[in-house]
Amino acid sequence: MKNVVRGTIAAFALAAAGVGMAQGAMAQGTMAPPKEITIGDLYSSTGPFASISMPVYDGLKLWVDETNAAGGAYVKAYDRKIPLKVVSYDDQSNTATAAALTNQLITQDKVDVLVADSGSVLASVSVPVAREHKMFLIDPTGTGAPLFSKDNPYVALVADPASVIWPKFLADFLTDEAAKAGLTRVAILYATNDFTGTQASALKGFVEASHSPAKIVFYKGVPTSTSDYTVLINTIAATHPDMVIELGYVGNDIAFFRNLQDSGLKFRGVFAVYPGSEPEVLVKNVGVAGLAGAFTYSPSNFMHYKPTVGMDIDAFRAAWDKAYPGGKVAFGLNSDAGYVTGLAIGQMLANAPDLTQLGLRKGLYAASGKMTTLAGPFALNEMGEQTGELMPIGQLSAAGSTVKLTVVYPPEDSDGKAVFGPK
Repeated sequence: MKNVVRGTIAAFALAAAGVGMAQGAMAQGTMAPPKEITIGDLYSSTGPFASISMPVYDGLKLWVDETNAAGGAYVKAYDRKIPLKVVSYDDQSNTATAAALTNQLITQDKVDVLVADSGSVLASVSVPVAREHKMFLIDPTGTGAPLFSKDNPYVALVADPASVIWPKFLADFLTDEAAKAGLTRVAILYATNDFTGTQASALKGFVEASHSPAKIVFYKGVPTSTSDYTVLINTIAATHPDMVIELGYVGNDIAFFRNLQDSGLKFRGVFAVYPGSEPEVLVKNVGVAGLAGAFTYSPSNFMHYKPTVGMDIDAFRAAWDKAYPGGKVAFGLNSDAGYVTGLAIGQMLANAPDLTQLGLRKGLYAASGKMTTLAGPFALNEMGEQTGELMPIGQLSAAGSTVKLTVVYPPEDSDGKAVFGPK
């Protein structure tokens, strides 16, 4: 019996030594590298989130194809380039399906890198699944505050700023430029999801803390499924606002602007999220006349940052049009976000000391504060929230069959002045 016990202990010791040697070998790049690095990803081809999900998915695929054409991604842990493979599933904009498929990617497909679907609603169900399995989740555009916490090291937002800081420039614009022009009464209407709900709360807090002449006279949340804003617009009008802020997803913005046109009501200023982020979709569904004069965020598709990693916006647009001719998937913020997600994965692999999940996290954080993409400076806080990639405020004007965006705030980024409606 003693010999058996001693033999067992010795076997365990050898096994432990073997594991240690294997980990050290991998860290030094001496272990045989894998034939490919697998990226697990979800997308929505149908449902309410398809318009923001498919561009992200196609942007990521474009980066993967570009990277593989160059021999694969450089992986520091093996000191060589390794081809990439995307394992993807369609969750059809369904949160229960997204949660189940996230689990499948981790437990059955055993992917090396895990990527959430686009937006806060769908990403929110992947966060707890990834955390349970101690899988580091790359979150492209799920920006809602509830997705992040100091005790969860298994998520990082890579291609959009956190919702809590999205409206910082908007708040400053309201309390500065708009207030100077006499627009002091502000109405805020928002969809009650993690993305726009967080924005609305942050915007309200910013405005109230500024001690400016701007005052919030209307503040109301509605379901994200809201498709008719007629009564809400009339209710807002009864409070006599100068500036109306509508925060929602693409479908919310389309319905709001259509109903606003139909109502015949005019406000001195109107702001929404997606006229700038997805202008092709909004123009197609609302029309140029319905969007002209609207204020919006100025995302990467309208900016011209000088990247230290990847293509600039003009080169990316050319690559996009070549890869996806015919405009079947709209070009905008979310196409950029998919590409930036790929760039973040590339930098993560290039910096990670090993391919453990916390090793990947270290690799991504090594790029924080040191990388600029076509979306702007990349920076992460301790909770995994993106604090770079901030978006100025722009205003749309008609430009033939489409719209042009002029950056109007902050002054150091502006290329024009805001034009408000008459009193």
